[in-house]
Amino acid sequence: MKAMLLALLLVPLAAQAAEPPAKELFGGQAVPSAGVPRVFGSYAKGCLAGAASLPANGDGYQAMRLSRNRMWGHPDLVALIERLAVAARQDGWPGLLVGDMSQPRGGPMRTGHASHQIGLDVDLWLTPMPDRDLSAGERETLGAVSMLEPGTRRVDPAVFGSPQVAVIRRAALEPEVARIFVHPGIKQALCQAAGTERDWLRKVRPWWGHDAHFHVRLACPAGQADCQPQEPPPPGDGCGEELEWWLGDEPWARPALPAPPPPPLRLADLPASCAPLVESR
Repeated sequence: MKAMLLALLLVPLAAQAAEPPAKELFGGQAVPSAGVPRVFGSYAKGCLAGAASLPANGDGYQAMRLSRNRMWGHPDLVALIERLAVAARQDGWPGLLVGDMSQPRGGPMRTGHASHQIGLDVDLWLTPMPDRDLSAGERETLGAVSMLEPGTRRVDPAVFGSPQVAVIRRAALEPEVARIFVHPGIKQALCQAAGTERDWLRKVRPWWGHDAHFHVRLACPAGQADCQPQEPPPPGDGCGEELEWWLGDEPWARPALPAPPPPPLRLADLPASCAPLVESR
């Protein structure tokens, strides 16, 4: 009897071990699911039904790294990118180079991002768009330029200036935008350039990386009860003690014994509505 009970207990564990990580299941999806757009879960643990695709070229933007097949998102995100690309030209920005959005059905990615799972995140390069159409090869090989002086946490005024400030501000003023992530050095430069109109700075949050692009995150769309919102940013412009901490050494210190990476997400870790998205055609 004990042997039988032990065998029954081991069956679910064996099945879980045999199941590939969720990033493999979602990373293998080439097209979106049919139906109306629906967001399930949170930015770092969720999926997306009925995704829309951002065209590779549009008025005021060009999409990069097309081979990754990550130019998908909720229609609100696609509309925001297209609207921002046009509006930013009023500020003198020559055009957006659009990095990763989400996969066709959202979910965890095989490489690169912990978030970007529900079609509400996009990486926009801080490198201005050239005044010509990029070739397919250039879209795969051109790199986003770091805005920092080498070896420092300060922006390099030779590559970061008022055009970059203007395009980030323009994005932050969009009502649907919940957060924008940038390197702490870029946040510092924004704080110094903002002047007296500072409310938009609240949305712009310092984070590791993000020295060559800014990460725009939309709030949960209206009527999407299965979308889990992030807590609102704290009050204020974020240019005080919090930013000072980010610019110090503590956030960048390497532990003597780095923690092992967390296990990859399994399908069971995601909302129940995500499983049908990788089981359907």
